[in-house]
Amino acid sequence: MLPLFCFSYFSSISSFPQPLSSEEEKYYLERYEQGDEEAKNILIERNLRLVAHIVKKYSNINNDMDDLISIGTIGLIKGITSFDPSKCTRLATYAARCIENEILMSIRSTRKQRYETSLHAPIGIDKEGNEISLLDILCTENDTIFDQVDFGIEIKKLYNQIKHLLKPREKKNS
Repeated sequence: MLPLFCFSYFSSISSFPQPLSSEEEKYYLERYEQGDEEAKNILIERNLRLVAHIVKKYSNINNDMDDLISIGTIGLIKGITSFDPSKCTRLATYAARCIENEILMSIRSTRKQRYETSLHAPIGIDKEGNEISLLDILCTENDTIFDQVDFGIEIKKLYNQIKHLLKPREKKNS
């Protein structure tokens, strides 16, 4: 869950707090390692400018900027929680990769879902103005698509059993 303070900063981009200095970053990371959740919140708050900067690179994609900022903030939080200061890199460098990865994963999953179609999704309207789904078109009055699929599976099972039970000579005559 995103901290509530994130939303107030996104109302105007110029209201982002300044990034932490190296010394401040080190101090808050040490406090966070000791279990101080307030230090984690400060690290998130002071790196929101980084999220906004990275999200700008993906502004040409047809995603809502607020969604991208939320996704980027999730990446920032993951970056802060998994950051290892002993690797001799700055938090912003590490978090930037985490933010980008989270955004790219979201974009990829959205592209995959674009080609999926639900049987229950509306595809048009009938003469009376009622929505029609793909399921309505594929089914007859008495059968549902699920019954038809089950019937097809049962037929395949039956043919497989016949192949295994009949002798070669019996197979020729059928």
